[in-house]
Amino acid sequence: MTSTTTLTAGLPAEYRDRLMGHAREVSFGAGVRLFEEGRRADRFWIVRTGTVALDLQVPGHRAAVIESLGHGELIGWSWHYPPCLWHLGAETTTPVRAWEFDAEGVRALCAADAELGRMIAVWVGRVVAQRLHATRVRLLDLYAPYGSGSR
Repeated sequence: MTSTTTLTAGLPAEYRDRLMGHAREVSFGAGVRLFEEGRRADRFWIVRTGTVALDLQVPGHRAAVIESLGHGELIGWSWHYPPCLWHLGAETTTPVRAWEFDAEGVRALCAADAELGRMIAVWVGRVVAQRLHATRVRLLDLYAPYGSGSR
């Protein structure tokens, strides 16, 4: 994957290795809800295998799938920014194996090492920007009179 939002592209090896020291392996079946919009964001994941759909509640409509994420992608960025509440929802669409991180522990790691904290903040910021763009395009595709006209 060439996306700048993957772990490999988003963090240099030295910082990636330090972050991975705080990971634990988890598995989920298909159709498992990882989190809901508006709830407390106290962890995040990096997908090893499988696919996770990010969705957005749209009043008067069913949830809109914004993006599907796979190998190496960060699932959840809301843990990084107060008040640490999820901005989207997430559900596995296939069985998923992932690395799970405790948000409080990673925030403490970032506070203890300013350069690591900066690198993670830049990576998470890129993810936020990409997700905001994907959300805009998807909502225009779904609800604008003529779609997004993505050119």
